[in-house]
Amino acid sequence: MKYSLIATLVSAAMLMACQAQSQNGTAIDSSAAVYAELTTTVGQFQSSASALVWQDGKGAVIQQWPGVFRRLKALPQTDGSVVLAAIETESNQLHWWQLQGKTVQRSGKQLVSQLVVDDLCWYQSAENKQLSLFLIGDRGLGEQWLLAQDSKFLAAPLSIRNLNLPTDATACAVDQQKGKLYLAEGATALWSYNAEVEADEGRTLIDVQAPLGKLTGEVKALEFTADSTLVALQEEPALLQSYQSQGDALVWQQSKAITALESAEQLGLSAGILSVVSEEGQHTQFKDKAYQTQAAILPERSTLPMQQLSPTLETVAVSYRGDAIDDPAVWQDAKNPDNSRILATDKRAGVAVYNMKGEQLQFLHVGRVNNIDLRYGLEYQGKKQDIAAATLRADNSVQLFVIDAQGQVKTALKFATPFSDIYGLCLYQSKRSGQTYVFANDKDGTVLQYQISSNGQNWSAKEVRRLKVPSQPEGCVADDQNDLLFLGEEDVGIWRFAADAKADTKGELVIKADADVLVADVEGLALLPGKNGKPAYLLASSQGNDSYVLYQTTAPYKAVARFRVRLNAELGIDGSSETDGLELTTLSLGNGFEQGAVIVQDGRNRMPEQGQNLKLVPLEQLLELLPTQ
Repeated sequence: MKYSLIATLVSAAMLMACQAQSQNGTAIDSSAAVYAELTTTVGQFQSSASALVWQDGKGAVIQQWPGVFRRLKALPQTDGSVVLAAIETESNQLHWWQLQGKTVQRSGKQLVSQLVVDDLCWYQSAENKQLSLFLIGDRGLGEQWLLAQDSKFLAAPLSIRNLNLPTDATACAVDQQKGKLYLAEGATALWSYNAEVEADEGRTLIDVQAPLGKLTGEVKALEFTADSTLVALQEEPALLQSYQSQGDALVWQQSKAITALESAEQLGLSAGILSVVSEEGQHTQFKDKAYQTQAAILPERSTLPMQQLSPTLETVAVSYRGDAIDDPAVWQDAKNPDNSRILATDKRAGVAVYNMKGEQLQFLHVGRVNNIDLRYGLEYQGKKQDIAAATLRADNSVQLFVIDAQGQVKTALKFATPFSDIYGLCLYQSKRSGQTYVFANDKDGTVLQYQISSNGQNWSAKEVRRLKVPSQPEGCVADDQNDLLFLGEEDVGIWRFAADAKADTKGELVIKADADVLVADVEGLALLPGKNGKPAYLLASSQGNDSYVLYQTTAPYKAVARFRVRLNAELGIDGSSETDGLELTTLSLGNGFEQGAVIVQDGRNRMPEQGQNLKLVPLEQLLELLPTQ
């Protein structure tokens, strides 16, 4: 579903049903206990001590659901329908409905077993085409549940992220435009988090308790308005605090006392109306044109649309949390592709080897490795075998590995470099000369090219050339067919050099990190080789926005596609984010990967929260994004 600007919530039905006394927060129909109320484009919703009631604009009851619902949130959709979510407090069950006109199109309920829900809020991601709910608990617990993806509602909500929140979390709201989740920590503080499921878990402080900040009481509810204002409801004394967006920051604007109520519990935002409800069921309204519902859309921030790919396999996670897995390489067993292997660097300890079920078969404890790459057919101990190479950061060396016909990996030659902080690496095997080379780089921008030679029994390494970029590089990939080297300068972009050992050492910055399509850091690089008259493409990890970009390998080096690796709800595999290294192969890797695969490091491994791992996407998903010739 491609989301667009939504219709704002209307207030006429609420005014008729509640007999509003219009101005200045005057109490409305105080004899009736109302625990939550909300007016939407499909009618008004009120929660009492016995039921949630849905009424039309004339006050006629359309439908009602028994239970005590104290949290109620709605989000209109582009097709004119409204999705509504509520927590039934007696059973701690999430209820949700999709409503259109006077009809329930979809409905469902699910027990929330991991936390007692204090608040919930919607998030609709246009770039990832996902509709999700945040569930906030009071003991530092929170979850993000997926309800719909690509316009298709799931049979049941799927928990896709656990949130580490303050112990006294009480309320939430979402800025749909910027993808920010706002959270109240009782009377202590207001925070902002990233709303995207694969985004960074960091938080930003907005306000704190007086005298250091403006908060003077416990915040019980939050709403975010169309004019980018965060409205925070303080319980006692009843008070509204407003924070206005200024760039990426929220700045306190004003306080407004709610004289009609002694205490306040919930907010309901509609077109020009802010409804305030107390815990005892008293309610009042404020009328102001600023109280408009924000459009539930994250606008496209690039001229190149964001596509979505889905992993169908993941490797087992490392046993510890934190930054560990960095870069993958893939080895094909040509006789039995199902027996192929994936090699991955664990920057704390060595190299892991996985089979095509994602199971770990070997771990080579060689030390702190960073990048790895491999090539085929270099004679070792009297027979043709395959070679892998990785940078060893503990002693600034390069470690070579031999891979036999069964996919068994063993250490071979290790050779020293003059680097003080070795980092990235890739291999190059010239189709013209048949020679095999290692490109290794240092954080100071120096790149050394080593020729790997074989005497039939052992390998040796010799420095043959030096290259240089202005600042820290890491990822690189060689185009063996065309004798080219592509090198990522992390904060700047992608360089192209001639790869031949006798070529000019001058390079050209051909792709810039523009903070739009390619967002620094520029990390892993891989090549989709051209064949049968079709051009080659360069794949880059755009770490700054958890995405990947496919570029032409010849001038004008145009970006032809960008995508994210999004969660596979059917298989229960989360997406990838903060990717360091990646790999791409057009060789068959067996069942499910007959045409090859895209393999990416996942920096934040969700569902469940675990150590890092690798995600595998069948290559045909990427091929579908290629421009038609």
